[in-house]
Amino acid sequence: MIRKIIRINEEKCNGCGACASACHEGAIEMIDGKARLVREDYCDGLGDCLPACPTNAISFEEREAPAYNEEAVRKAKIQKQTAKLPCGCPGTHSKRIARTDADCSNTAAPVSSQLSQWPVQIKLVPVNAPYFDGADLLIAADCTAYAYGNFHNEFIRGRTAIIGCPKLDEGDYADKLTEIIKNNDIKSVTVVRMEVPCCGGIENAAKRALQNSEKFIPCRVVTITSDGRAVN
Repeated sequence: MIRKIIRINEEKCNGCGACASACHEGAIEMIDGKARLVREDYCDGLGDCLPACPTNAISFEEREAPAYNEEAVRKAKIQKQTAKLPCGCPGTHSKRIARTDADCSNTAAPVSSQLSQWPVQIKLVPVNAPYFDGADLLIAADCTAYAYGNFHNEFIRGRTAIIGCPKLDEGDYADKLTEIIKNNDIKSVTVVRMEVPCCGGIENAAKRALQNSEKFIPCRVVTITSDGRAVN
């Protein structure tokens, strides 16, 4: 049948996952850091996801598509409620991480902060701050420092650190990061993100910023698993 259904422009998508959270039917999922319409029969064509998208990557189109299957959506919602929280993002899955006494054996030892500047939020840092001159830049998702125990020593030490959450922060980081990289003598870029798909937004923004700056700067991406391991 011909009906109204959403269309996602993957080039504009920043991977924040806001549309997947807004889609109560579960028609949208985050795959490889991008929003995708995975079930056309789950899309009711009402467009709750449109205003949630900060980059205007979602629009309506009229085309051949299966009819909206309200009963299938209802059953899928019941299934999801037993497995994860209702926003639909894999990053919200509840789980317990077991720690042994050996894991926590050094909790009494003081750990010095390696942070060398303030502020650290991408939205708050000025584009031309003096600490960006000649910097090895660390662009990190908020949760990484909590998930990875030795974050300060392994990632912040010797770097200028800026952080953000592509799922919760409004807008796209790419423009701000482009200005930072373009207007300063950045020596290298390290991106540290979580393994969940919505965290791909910060990686994608950093890569677009490097491309837009037209500079050849070494870039490394490290993924932190939810149980605290670093994967290059």
